[in-house]
Amino acid sequence: MPHSQTSAPRDSLLGVRLARGASPWLLPTVATAALSLTRARKSGRWAAAAVPATALAAGMLWFFRDPEREIAQGRVISPADGVVQSIMPWKDGRTRVAIFMSPLNVHVNRAPLAGTVTSVEHIPGGFVPAFNKESENNERVVWHFDTELGDIEMIQIAGAVARRIVPYLPAGTKVEQGERIGLIRFGSRVDIYLPEGVEVAVEVGQTTTAGVTRIDRD
Repeated sequence: MPHSQTSAPRDSLLGVRLARGASPWLLPTVATAALSLTRARKSGRWAAAAVPATALAAGMLWFFRDPEREIAQGRVISPADGVVQSIMPWKDGRTRVAIFMSPLNVHVNRAPLAGTVTSVEHIPGGFVPAFNKESENNERVVWHFDTELGDIEMIQIAGAVARRIVPYLPAGTKVEQGERIGLIRFGSRVDIYLPEGVEVAVEVGQTTTAGVTRIDRD
């Protein structure tokens, strides 16, 4: 049976469940919106500022949302919300599935399989748009998981706007399938490498949901 992944993030605001790591961006935005709305009644200048400030705060709340998910069954499930950008056979026999995440997607990433985090490596790089082929040289965090299928590699890639990847777990941590493992702030990409012999079940252009969409086929 599918199970519910209920480990709650630390941040919440106005009843909206938020991603861990959202506060440094969100709280100043919401505070500015609240201040401008409070002063808008007495000042035309503040009234004019209140509209964009409130819109920005609402956008931030939407971007940093972190809804609960009923985790699907399957050997490998999607680590990210987004659209499958490419499916590429690799020289070592693995298959890379690249998922592009727009600013409208939930940006909390989840473990594709149950297992143990064997390494979490931050690699500095550029910030070209995540849909660009050259984004492979962007700022990124490379994850390795020891799973029932062997070593699984997953890469969080920062985009043109995203300047910070926030891993939630250190190496050595045991994870459940679908558990939250990290956040990429703003537009970005997540790559997962399926082991040799594992058939891909998704197609280029298909929408995926982290923890819900199965990306391998029996």
